[in-house]
Amino acid sequence: MTENIPEGYKPLKRGGGYLTGLGPWYYRIDAGKGGERGQMVLAIRVEERHCNIRHIAHGGFLVSMFDTALGIVVSSSKEPPQPIVTVSLTTNFVSAAEPGDWVEAHVDLDRMGGRLAYASCTLVCGERVIMTGTGVFALMKPAVPKERTDG
Repeated sequence: MTENIPEGYKPLKRGGGYLTGLGPWYYRIDAGKGGERGQMVLAIRVEERHCNIRHIAHGGFLVSMFDTALGIVVSSSKEPPQPIVTVSLTTNFVSAAEPGDWVEAHVDLDRMGGRLAYASCTLVCGERVIMTGTGVFALMKPAVPKERTDG
């Protein structure tokens, strides 16, 4: 099912075991306006394993995709990338996705404060909206490497 990847998309090499298990993930960078940095669009081709008993993409899968896309775009908005954790998500299921559908996540960074970031996302399949919603993320300090105690 991973064949027929739309032009301009590249494999996304990011995330741990959970994200890898959901994928394969793809991304493209849309052209920015007026010299601004282009926006990342993330995408996945829906497979049978992503579906529920009704043969449509499981809501939990779509919410995971939604949260991941928001998180990647928010954390990538700073250089070096900003460590974050999800505080809250508000999601609205608008339509269903089926096996074979190419679902794209379009994210807008609404506000980046000193402690919290706010973003919105729309999951689409072509012109059809699958899900809309927002996320709030806490900005974290970079992880401090643990000292080795094994001598």
